[in-house]
Amino acid sequence: MDQKAWTPADLLQLSGGYWSICALHTGVKLDLFTRLTDRPLGAAELAGQLEVDARGLGMLLDALSAMALLEKRGGSYGASPSAAEYLSRSSSKYLGHIIMHHHHLMDGWLHLDQAVRKGGAVRESVSRCGDESYRESFLMGMFNLAMQLAPLVVKAVDLGGRRRLLDLGGGPGTYAIHFCLQNPALTAVVYDLPSTRRFAEETIARFGLGERIAFNDGDFINSGIEGRYDVAWLSHILHGESPDSCAVILRKAISALEPGGIILVQEFILEDTKDGPLFPALFSLNMLLGTPAGQAYSQAELLDMLAAAGAVDLRRLPVDLPNGAGIIAGSVPAA
Repeated sequence: MDQKAWTPADLLQLSGGYWSICALHTGVKLDLFTRLTDRPLGAAELAGQLEVDARGLGMLLDALSAMALLEKRGGSYGASPSAAEYLSRSSSKYLGHIIMHHHHLMDGWLHLDQAVRKGGAVRESVSRCGDESYRESFLMGMFNLAMQLAPLVVKAVDLGGRRRLLDLGGGPGTYAIHFCLQNPALTAVVYDLPSTRRFAEETIARFGLGERIAFNDGDFINSGIEGRYDVAWLSHILHGESPDSCAVILRKAISALEPGGIILVQEFILEDTKDGPLFPALFSLNMLLGTPAGQAYSQAELLDMLAAAGAVDLRRLPVDLPNGAGIIAGSVPAA
C-alpha cells in the first residue's frame, strides 16, 4: 500500500475538519436547506421563523455559504443546487437522515481513547437505542445509503428463477424493495426487531409493494427464523456482532434456505492484513465505540465463517461499491 506523506498543513486540516462537519450537521438539524430551497431569506427573517438568535444564525449561514452549500446574494441566502437536491426534505434524494445519524455518533467518537483503553463500547448501540429520533435517523439513514447502492447491487446479483427472499436484519426494507422491483416474480420477508416495523411498513407501502413484501419481527440471534426461502440477503449486520454471534446468524440463515438456495452477505470488507481499505478500518472503530464485540471483518474471515456454517461455492461478486463494501455469495448444497 502506498504511504501518504503527511505535511503539517495536511495534519492541521485533518485535525480541524470537524468545524465544517459541525456546520453541516447544524444546518441539517435546523432544517435550513429545506426552508432556503423554497425561497431565499435574510438572516433576521429566518431567525424569527426558527426562534433562534439572528447574529449566531447569520454566522452559520455565512459559513455554509463559504462551503458552497448556500448562495448569498445581497442580504439573502438560498440553497445551492446540490444542497437543494440532497439536503432539502422536499427532495427524493434527501440525505439528512444519515447525516443526523453521523451527528448522533459524534459524542461516542469524542471518547475513542476510553474505548481503546477498555476495549469496549462507550455508548449505547444506536440500532437498539430507545430514543425514537435516534432510531429514525439510524433506520432512515440506512435507507438513504441503500437507495444509493441498491440499484447497483440488484443489477449485479442474478436472482432469475428465485421466488422467495429473506432480508435478514433488513431495517426499512430497501434492498428487499429493490430486489422485488428488479425481479417481478420475487416475494420477500424483512426480518428485524419489532421497533423497526413502522419504518419498514411505511417504506414498503411507499413503493406499492405491500402485497409482495412482508415484515416479521424478532431477534434473529436468540430466536428462530420462520419460513423457507431460496435467497438470504444479509446486508451490514455481521459487523455489529462477535464472531460467535456471526456464526449463529449464518447457521440460522442457511438453515432457512431450501437446498440449492443462495446466501448473499454485504459488508465493509477489510483486506486480510486488516490495514485497509480506510473506510472499513475506521468503521471497525465505530463498532468498538457502540457494540459489545462488533468489528469489520476481512474477506478471509467472512469466507471462513460462511464455510463453517455450511455454505459452498463461495465467491466475491465482481461489483464495484464505495467505501470498501463488497458482496460474498455462497450456496446451500443441493439435495
